[in-house]
Amino acid sequence: MSGANVTKRVLKSSVAVAAAGVLVFVPLDASLETSSAFAQSGTRTGETTARRSSDPIDIRIGANPAFTRIEFAGVIGRRARVRQDGRQIIVRLASTAAPDISRLRVDPPKGVTKVETRAVTGGTELVLTLSEGAEAGTGAADGAVWLNIRPQGALATSADGAQAAANVRVPVAVSRENGRTTLNFAWSSPVAAAVFRRGNAVWAVFDTKGRMEIKTGEGDGVRWASGPDYTVVRIDAAAGQQVSARTEGSSWIVSLGSGTAGETVEIVRDDEIKASLAAQMAGARRTIWLTDPMSGDRMAVVPALGPVKGVQIGRRSVDAHILPTAQGVAVEAFADDVTVETTPDRVVISRRGGLKLSSPDVALSAAAMPMIDAPKAARYPSLIQTQWGQTGTMGFAARHRELQTAATEEMARATEDPKTGTHARMAYARFLVGSGLHYEAIGLLNALIEQTPGMLGVAEVRGLRGAARASIGRLAEAETDFTSGALAGDPAARIWQGYIASQQSDWATARRMFSAGASAVDTFPAEWRARFATAHALAALETADKQGPKELLDYVFALPAVPAPDRLAARLVQAKLLEQEGQKDRALAIYKAASHAGMQDIATTAKLGAVRLSLGKGTMTADQAARELEQLKWRWRGDGVELAVIQSLGELYLSQGRYREALTTLKTPGARIANLPGGSKLQADLDRAFRALFLEGAADGLQPVQALALFFDFRELTPVGADGDEMVRRLARRLIDVDLLDQAAELLKYQAENRLDGVAKAQVSANLAAVLLMNRQPEPALQALWSSRSTLLPVAVATERRALEARALMELGRYDHALEILGRDNGAAARQVRAEILWKQQQWGGAATLYEQALGERWRDTVIPLTASEETQVIRAGVGYSLANNAAAVTRLSQRFSGFAQGARSPGAMRIALAGLDGQGSGGVENFSNLTAQADAYAGWISQTKATFREQTASQAAPASAPVPARAEPAAAPAAAPAATAAAAPAATKR
Repeated sequence: MSGANVTKRVLKSSVAVAAAGVLVFVPLDASLETSSAFAQSGTRTGETTARRSSDPIDIRIGANPAFTRIEFAGVIGRRARVRQDGRQIIVRLASTAAPDISRLRVDPPKGVTKVETRAVTGGTELVLTLSEGAEAGTGAADGAVWLNIRPQGALATSADGAQAAANVRVPVAVSRENGRTTLNFAWSSPVAAAVFRRGNAVWAVFDTKGRMEIKTGEGDGVRWASGPDYTVVRIDAAAGQQVSARTEGSSWIVSLGSGTAGETVEIVRDDEIKASLAAQMAGARRTIWLTDPMSGDRMAVVPALGPVKGVQIGRRSVDAHILPTAQGVAVEAFADDVTVETTPDRVVISRRGGLKLSSPDVALSAAAMPMIDAPKAARYPSLIQTQWGQTGTMGFAARHRELQTAATEEMARATEDPKTGTHARMAYARFLVGSGLHYEAIGLLNALIEQTPGMLGVAEVRGLRGAARASIGRLAEAETDFTSGALAGDPAARIWQGYIASQQSDWATARRMFSAGASAVDTFPAEWRARFATAHALAALETADKQGPKELLDYVFALPAVPAPDRLAARLVQAKLLEQEGQKDRALAIYKAASHAGMQDIATTAKLGAVRLSLGKGTMTADQAARELEQLKWRWRGDGVELAVIQSLGELYLSQGRYREALTTLKTPGARIANLPGGSKLQADLDRAFRALFLEGAADGLQPVQALALFFDFRELTPVGADGDEMVRRLARRLIDVDLLDQAAELLKYQAENRLDGVAKAQVSANLAAVLLMNRQPEPALQALWSSRSTLLPVAVATERRALEARALMELGRYDHALEILGRDNGAAARQVRAEILWKQQQWGGAATLYEQALGERWRDTVIPLTASEETQVIRAGVGYSLANNAAAVTRLSQRFSGFAQGARSPGAMRIALAGLDGQGSGGVENFSNLTAQADAYAGWISQTKATFREQTASQAAPASAPVPARAEPAAAPAAAPAATAAAAPAATKR
């Protein structure tokens, strides 16, 4: 048989078997055509195989999102027939041995409501009842008859459905060296993965469908298969060969033969609802059900996003086996109803009635052991001793129970006899501190002090409590203990103070205290010596000591039996030292190595350093850095590591112009930042970003509505005082420019009602009234003015408010009241309102005189065309004089302004108004009503008001030496809006 025919045969079998729920692996170095064909197999996420080796006919079921496939294998050549009778699909099998359909009856496939068999002459009929809205297609291939059950109108074949799905190309690089095999799966974007050993193979399962691509000859022993939305790779591996996984960007790297373990995924018992096993695993996405083609075993795989995290020690029960993994979770299911449920960051393994687990109430029993000596006081009151936590041959439980019982009895005796000693309680406290049970130690010592207040002056009580508090991060409380007079001469207390100061970024104090306690350093356990030396090295580095950090780090690396987290912490300081010395490649290598540590605080700090250096070197784009930092932001919370990540991410977003993300990021820690080291700096960064946006013009590139939404979402950051008021005025001006008057009014109203008092409130309320009048809302405008009345206002502010109040009354038809408000005010704004009132009262001559007065000497400047407001005033003056039969005034007006008609917005209206009622071309009285409608003085006032808002904010934004922008309106007719009031009225804000 030719190679082409063999390949065709393999592919056809692959499609059929994969649809039946069994993975068929393609060699990794197979041709692209082979891989592509297999990728269309249609394997489903959760599949079953209902089969027994003794059955003459095998039934296989598979499904993907598009359809359900049922195959009857081994029936070709036995006169199998398929027919449909209404909603029933009847499969006649030429075999008297009925197939096992128990699984079909219990759990019918999607699209099928009922399955049953019936004996007929010479064979067996299988009857499947379709659900409403389902249809079936049928065919035969490779010794099997198949049914495709799908929604009516759906694609007819599995190949059609598979063609609609994208198939990502994934380059795979394989390297083999010194018995070690490494595969680098270069995904284009981050995917979740699971990596584990099963028998003589290592499995890598990815939660995205992809097409593995590798150079010919490099993929020996490596095969792959893909389902509708996942990819599985199977790698031959010798028994006992170690396997590990790690991530680099979006790539997953699987190593056989060496490697380090990542974060440990703990499997714990969860009996809240029913007997279950649970695992906390960050980045868990979903459960993928697979069937091993070699054994037929059914298993569930839960891939997870990086960083690496796996199950170090497997766990087996009667129902399921949780495999050890290098990444993710893998479960072999021994029962059909085993479930593996995945929620964000949590995996739960259970079954319908609960797993068969040992009783959680099994009591621990320990034989009575000889008592060893109680823990003794250390050389210094604040010193921790390793031997305190030793249990001898008793074991922890018995030793703890012994010391706890003695302390409890002593406390009971002390209640009756205050002279009872404290030996048992202090011994128990030393045991708790030495065993790392710091919370329990603090509770015991607090109870001791409460019962005997005089113990607060005992040096060891303060020293032990301070050490316990510092160990769990209660730095301010620990500092209170170490600064007490009882510990004035304790060098060990000075060491703790240096450690606390370094955690609070007080580098100078840290160095001073470490030096003061130098004589006590070597009396501490090795792990604490490493921590103190690392903190001292960081303080020396931050205070520009060139030699000190290196010597201190050498001291740490020379210490025996230092825990891995403390050694890695020292490596991070070493990387920072190398970075300062310009050895950025070496620093980056350390950061990358430490970023794969299982300790989240270490890994997060290292990842942050790697991102920062990669961004600086140009090997990482700003978008990639932002994505990495976004993930880091949620990996570690509550201390300086979180603040460093947030600060870096906020600065990065600001540099990209992503203002909302920047403010949201910087605001993430909330009120907690005030009590954290570096919290004040982060708050300053947040305030500075907000000022840059709304006071320095950084938000001017945003659409006004976007800027408004951003301001309102973060308006609690508005500074108190003149700067905050200026922010509001700038934003309101932008909204007014684009006629978003409702939004501008809401902004000004919030400012006036919630943040201001006195003159400043009166001024902003005048701005609010002007905006409301522009929006044809005179009644709210009056309310804004009346609710902010004050007897001590600058003249300019009082004049402006009086004109606005008169205009609001005029709009309500209360003309006499409006004229009464204006009184003898003869300013430009008052004259403008008075003219409009006279016009509405049809006092044509008086109104025309005021309109002409408002124009002043404007007629002398014939070079600049009239503004819309000036043109309105000329037209109304001409019409008014004509209606008042003042021919001389019309003639005068015509002589002065007829030259402007040609360049006017409404040249016809200008000529008619200046020609007079009896002038040539006037068209008669009927034209004057049209002219009155066209000459809308209210529109002119709105235009003036907008121009004044622009001039005010522009002049305040420009430096003193900058030229003043060109005026949009003449000086003779200023608007009755917030012109010059900002300088006239000092800001007074609510505190």
